[in-house]
Amino acid sequence: MGLLTFSLNVTLDGCIDHQEGIADDETHAFITHLMDEGGAMLWGRVTYEMMEGYWPAVASGKVDAPQALRDWAVKLEAKPKYVVSSTRKNFPWTNSHHLAGDLLTGVQQLKDATPGGILLGSGKLANELDRLELIDEYKFLVHPRIVGHGPTLYQGGLPNTRRLELVSAKSLRSGAVAMHYRRAN
Repeated sequence: MGLLTFSLNVTLDGCIDHQEGIADDETHAFITHLMDEGGAMLWGRVTYEMMEGYWPAVASGKVDAPQALRDWAVKLEAKPKYVVSSTRKNFPWTNSHHLAGDLLTGVQQLKDATPGGILLGSGKLANELDRLELIDEYKFLVHPRIVGHGPTLYQGGLPNTRRLELVSAKSLRSGAVAMHYRRAN
């Protein structure tokens, strides 16, 4: 069984707006490493649509982008991508699959079938999966910014506190800190 790892960029005040993080070579290398470690990606529909609207064009060369971003886009193109959605059924982006039905059952089956692990990159979906106690690890890139707006991490709340144990913390040149936690027993 593979681990389900929730990974996201977050500011010091909890903002998870994808435009508020520091986007430099070191940050991209960190995100690429996370993707390389996992066997599949898991997103909600909104995140999928945001990614689908840009990255396939970068991978194909239709959008001008630095080589590091193009390389990442090509890797993302090849990676299996699973999408949770109750409103959309068709996901034409290469290697994309709809995860339908009961969320607990569907994600548990995906974990069981993906020994390389799954990288979860959607804040709203993470809130629901944490309520179901399906998330095994958390890898956040904490950016040294206070932005004063949302959306924020766990905006929907949780029924109880999650106890975590620190696995590692690494400072990046930008001042961002890569934090790796796992659920405490």
